[in-house]
Amino acid sequence: MDILLGILAIIVVLGIAYLMSNNRKLINYRGIGIMLLFQVFITWFMFETGIGAAIITAISAMFNKLIEFATEGINFVLGGFVIEEDGGGVFFFNVLLLIIFFATLLSVLTYLRILPTIIKYIGGMISWVTGLPRIESFNAVNSIFFGQSEAIIAVRSQFHYIDNNRLFIVCASAMSSVSASIVGAYILMLPPEYILVALPLNMFSALIVASIMTPVKVPKEEDQVDIKDVTEDKSVFEAMGNGALEGGKIALIVAAMLIAFIAALELVNFLVQLIFSGLTLQQILGYILAPIAILMGIPMNEVIEAGAVMGTKIVTNEFVAMLEFQPLMDQMSEKTVGIVTVFLTSFANFSSIGIIAGAVKGIDNEKASVVSGFGMKLLLNAILASILSATFAGLFIR
Repeated sequence: MDILLGILAIIVVLGIAYLMSNNRKLINYRGIGIMLLFQVFITWFMFETGIGAAIITAISAMFNKLIEFATEGINFVLGGFVIEEDGGGVFFFNVLLLIIFFATLLSVLTYLRILPTIIKYIGGMISWVTGLPRIESFNAVNSIFFGQSEAIIAVRSQFHYIDNNRLFIVCASAMSSVSASIVGAYILMLPPEYILVALPLNMFSALIVASIMTPVKVPKEEDQVDIKDVTEDKSVFEAMGNGALEGGKIALIVAAMLIAFIAALELVNFLVQLIFSGLTLQQILGYILAPIAILMGIPMNEVIEAGAVMGTKIVTNEFVAMLEFQPLMDQMSEKTVGIVTVFLTSFANFSSIGIIAGAVKGIDNEKASVVSGFGMKLLLNAILASILSATFAGLFIR
């Protein structure tokens, strides 16, 4: 029954994307079919085979070791502070400040051309197998490692090749993925195996849904990707310094957003309860998303709470939703924990529209107005991509 519901959820997602398509004649059905098979294989391999489990364990161990290194730096700076376990500062000090070290590592790997080269060739392989254009494939892989703004900036030298449909796919990949610099923070909050599986699933889900909504056909002479301008750092030490500053900025931005969104959520709940006693915005969102939660494979007795967390992520951000989900996990089935975790591992929320439009504006003012125009469609694309990834995960979680 769960498998049938999951297949139905996938059909619903693809059907909505098809209805929203602006050029159904150009849809690359072969490429979409191949990417769907990739998702089935990735999920099966990671969850059902010993090798896949060993890979997840090894990657988790690597992240845990990196977290240990980052913690040494945090402790050196904050070692004189006595932090109470129930204090709000624990989250900022022990979770958000990890972003600084991870951002530094990414910056150094980018300067050394290690990451750009890996991303270029993986993207090229995806393009060759699926028939998708190279820039879109490169950007989809790039979005696994870099945040929304950085992923878009990485392809700024190719913006003169990109029409509106291609721009949509590039932005969709950025919104549907998450930055590797904050994966370490996620792993401290939710089960790492589901977060790590979500990364490749989201990459393909974004490409699948966006390629249906805004299909493209690119001439070979225009199908190029350039990685020469991915960094302006002149040395390893400059890369480290800029990475650390960027990571610190991200940590502060996330902290500021959490303060604003959690406070705003409390305000909205206060106003809602003035009219409907005992009701919260999260519960309303839970009822709205309950039907799709059922199709995704979440048990009936958990759909309202799970839907509430997913809805919270859409109207605020993934960190707010993760903080809400943490105390609920012990009361929920493993299947629900896995499905919701994969759904939360993306930037699919309203604030991302502004972030992406701002990044594009810094490159091309005219294209920024285009992004603002299809902002809501972009959010729908990202939500559908998250549903698709979470559904595939649910098919293989017992």
